[in-house]
Amino acid sequence: MKVIETSARTATVVGRHQGPVRLGVIGAGVFGGYHSQKFAASHAAEFVGVCDLNAEAAARQVARIGRGAAFHSFEAIAEASDALVIATPASSHALLARKALEAGLHVLVEKPLALTGVEARALARLALERDLVLSVGHQERLVFEAMGLLATGERPRRIEAVRMGPASPEGRCEDVSVVFDLMIHDLDLTAELFGGDVRGVDGSGHSAHTRLLDHASAELMFAGGGHARLTASRCAPRRERWMRIEYASGVVEIDFLTRSVRNTTPFDIRADVSAILPDPLAAADEAFLAAIQGRAAPVITGGVGARAAAMAEIVEACALQVTVAA
Repeated sequence: MKVIETSARTATVVGRHQGPVRLGVIGAGVFGGYHSQKFAASHAAEFVGVCDLNAEAAARQVARIGRGAAFHSFEAIAEASDALVIATPASSHALLARKALEAGLHVLVEKPLALTGVEARALARLALERDLVLSVGHQERLVFEAMGLLATGERPRRIEAVRMGPASPEGRCEDVSVVFDLMIHDLDLTAELFGGDVRGVDGSGHSAHTRLLDHASAELMFAGGGHARLTASRCAPRRERWMRIEYASGVVEIDFLTRSVRNTTPFDIRADVSAILPDPLAAADEAFLAAIQGRAAPVITGGVGARAAAMAEIVEACALQVTVAA
């Protein structure tokens, strides 16, 4: 088991922007399209457009939305914006987020924030130094909050989570391993539930259809004695997504595909939060705008993203070490 330090910095920035936020999106892929739609519909934003290496893809996205412009360079969209969304392949997140922050722009970057803890923490520090809002796309924690899982008042003893599915026909996210692609969600959620830092990690995994890890498992020990076992796969025969949380007072078992919960604890845990939180992505995007305008503190901070990236890095390193040794 490798001993690590992944402390999450809680310091953050609340902006003072007056009026609508000029918002640009970097990336004309699926998530770039989602973010573009949300911000184009927001009363708190002025959607300026999309930039992508594929100029035709950027033009198509803008045409679908019916507003904004297709930009052909980072510099051009940065000059037209107060804030940028980074929705490009994961391996480019850190570089583009740094460029945006250095240009004086607020940034929302899809997960992962970076592929190393060092770079992710450096980005979080840079945002604080420049007095800029940095948010990361870990919006699943908004779902957990709506379910009541972040307000139990009791720390878990053990968590087991599985997030598996077949390979993407489009080769989605295959520029990074399954740890940074899928497991990073559960790394963030378990760290938040335990409320402490990771003290030790074991990992294993293997490749299937890419040169990177396509299946990975991790054992994590948290400060205070909490233990988590996480499994993520993008080469499984069928989709599975569930979590089992053991407390001293009982057990919560969640099947996220069927939206069902088995709960033996005294906590009020809601299975279906669609009435409370109909659109987690839109809620995260609106929270980003609210932070820039000073209406609320950031919900998913750079420090949160840095902790998740550091955890993912060490899990991947452990898994690769085991793979090489085998």
